[in-house]
Amino acid sequence: QVQLVEFGGGLVQTGGSVTLSCVASGQTGDIDTMGWYRQAPGKQRDMVAVDDGATHYADSVWGRFTISRDKAKRTVSLRMDSLKPEDTAVYYCYANWQGDMFWGRGTQVTVSS
Repeated sequence: QVQLVEFGGGLVQTGGSVTLSCVASGQTGDIDTMGWYRQAPGKQRDMVAVDDGATHYADSVWGRFTISRDKAKRTVSLRMDSLKPEDTAVYYCYANWQGDMFWGRGTQVTVSS
């Protein structure tokens, strides 16, 4: 089992920046993939950015968000710049370990216009 705890988030103005962090614990050994998803009210949960040894971004955040991962420390961060109101969502940390998916509880990011 993998436990994920997110840090960061909150209220930010349009054009502002915020960094989310996530720490994994519980299992021993390498985690294959870590990343971030988000879910806006009334919408499905979508991939934002993941790191599986290479980084992958949703088109909507390309050039504005940056994922960084420390495999040894089992952490992953998401730096979000040039935020837009449509980035408002609950952001979930994600990990894939031995084919199983694990999620954090989520952290709210609200971008005011």
